[in-house]
Amino acid sequence: MTAVPESPAVLTSFDLDRAWGVHPSVAVRPEPFGALLYHFGTRRLSFLKDPTLLSVVTSLSDHPSARAAVAATGADVAQQRRLARALATLASTDMITERTEASS
Repeated sequence: MTAVPESPAVLTSFDLDRAWGVHPSVAVRPEPFGALLYHFGTRRLSFLKDPTLLSVVTSLSDHPSARAAVAATGADVAQQRRLARALATLASTDMITERTEASS
């Protein structure tokens, strides 16, 4: 996951029912531990060590919403909450962004 602390404002501003995708300026680089996400615009780096989170992030653009991407993993309720918090953190650092019709 990312080193940015989660705040209540971050969690409440993330909408699982919206369409999300990896920011166009972010590269996802597979690594033995999971993946690195590097944002070329902000020069931020995030580490994804959870294979389920990596699967969700890389499949966001294949689903109509973040909730659908999380549900596709078969995660239980506790895992879904954890994944939602991780996605909220990634959104707060612009690693993932809300998709619009033009960017879908």
